[in-house]
Amino acid sequence: MKNELEVNIPLDVAPSARETYVDNYRTLTSDVGRVMLMAGDQKVEHLNDDFVGPDISPEDADPEHLFQVAAKARIGAFATHLGLIARYGADYSSIPYLVKLNGKTNLMKTDQRDPASRQWHTLEQLARIRNESGLKIVGVGFTIYPGSQFEHEMLTEATRLIFEAHQMGLVTILWAYPRGKAVKNELDPHLIAGITGLAGSLGTDFVKVNYPHVEDGKPAERFKEAVLAAGRTKVICAGGKGTKAKKFLARLHDQIHIRGAIGNATGRNIHQLPLDEAVRFCNAIYAVSVENKSIEQALAIYRENKG
Repeated sequence: MKNELEVNIPLDVAPSARETYVDNYRTLTSDVGRVMLMAGDQKVEHLNDDFVGPDISPEDADPEHLFQVAAKARIGAFATHLGLIARYGADYSSIPYLVKLNGKTNLMKTDQRDPASRQWHTLEQLARIRNESGLKIVGVGFTIYPGSQFEHEMLTEATRLIFEAHQMGLVTILWAYPRGKAVKNELDPHLIAGITGLAGSLGTDFVKVNYPHVEDGKPAERFKEAVLAAGRTKVICAGGKGTKAKKFLARLHDQIHIRGAIGNATGRNIHQLPLDEAVRFCNAIYAVSVENKSIEQALAIYRENKG
């Protein structure tokens, strides 16, 4: 019998919601403390750029493809906006959901105006959907852009949202990207460590950041600074732009087993594939992230029954 994960419960979780929080945390982390988050918030963030193109499966043009993959694959949770969940959730009630509560499009560029992303829904609205639908909503997500001239608005919203979500027993994840005219290099590993420390100060359970870029070719070692800076807030790595399966899985393996990341949040690398392949690749990512499988073992899962 597998030992249940011991969960560190923050003090801002209401006493009446502690059991709910533990259950949600264990669901998100597959009861081993590791996160496999399938990200589906790009319908807002990137509009249709990630869903239609020469190297993208035609299946990805339909938003339901996201839910089909999430329902069939092994994941901790599927992260997307409440509007899509309201439209498709009744047909995909088996999926654990993490609700993204803010977002912005990519139409306004940073050289035109610093990024700002404001909260869309209240926690009270989310609670009504959760209670009336019976869906397994395990947590909430929120994006912040430290370095933006609007950071004070996003940080204030984020910390209030985290407190209110914890009061309800929900797990929280911050998407945290240093961005704006004041930011010279958003992939600087020292800066990313500062951002993970900021996320910890806001009280979030997890923080999702981009993979750093370093000149010495050793990003895995340099990323340890970010993991230490986050403290009890766990660090998740973004999946990034499309890349070959073996290279992606090798990078993911390094992120977790060398750098100390707690898991991953992957979107386009999964959903841009046809359904069967998307499910197999998602399962391969899960194998590395959650089950401590080797790169070769994960590749075997991806290639299983491949036509």
